[in-house]
Amino acid sequence: MTPATLFVLTLNEIDGVTAVFPKLPMHCLDEVLVVDGGSTDGTLEFFESRGVRIIRQERRGRGEAFRLAVRHARNDFIVFFSPDGNEDPDDIPRLIEGLAGGYDMVIASRFMRGARSEDADKFLFASCQWGNLLFTWLANILCGRGTWITDTINGYRAISRAAFERLAPDAAGYAIEYQMSIRALQLGLRVLEIPTRESPRIGRGVSKLNAIPVGLKFGALLMREWARPRVRR
Repeated sequence: MTPATLFVLTLNEIDGVTAVFPKLPMHCLDEVLVVDGGSTDGTLEFFESRGVRIIRQERRGRGEAFRLAVRHARNDFIVFFSPDGNEDPDDIPRLIEGLAGGYDMVIASRFMRGARSEDADKFLFASCQWGNLLFTWLANILCGRGTWITDTINGYRAISRAAFERLAPDAAGYAIEYQMSIRALQLGLRVLEIPTRESPRIGRGVSKLNAIPVGLKFGALLMREWARPRVRR
């Protein structure tokens, strides 16, 4: 299999990494790279004791972490992975295979046939799923050029270095994945989706996403990306 780097984004994820790290498919990974936002719960010590390379963020934000990962990864295929228990490590080989097959970006979709979102069984107003589906629909309608992405927001994805550099995402926080999907639609990149099934978060791990302000940022980002003159021409 083509060499790939697994990027693990951490901020106080000791419960998750303890449970998930032994399940990583190391046979298909050439490198595991941790980008840490300032953990104080033993997460850093966990990876240091296993010889995993750690990049410490000087500037906070998920978007900055993504850019750091691509900048420091030694391979041209990069898989973005969160160790909170939601994401199934068994999907990693399929994400890499998609890139090896010629796709620019491969997304683990929670909304395809055979997939499942962690929020699927939650009450309507307690679930982020409906917001995800709305923003996904808007991105496809406003920015699509024939390709339809079913899950534009999920961060569990893989991308080639060349595609990431072509997208040049500059979003600061959780909008980074949404921006990547929007620009991929606009530029007509080859995007593959695979169905994934989210599991419950592990231990004390909780979502660091605040739905209302993040939703407002997504809306503003979508309008800004749609209005970019160099994309609309």
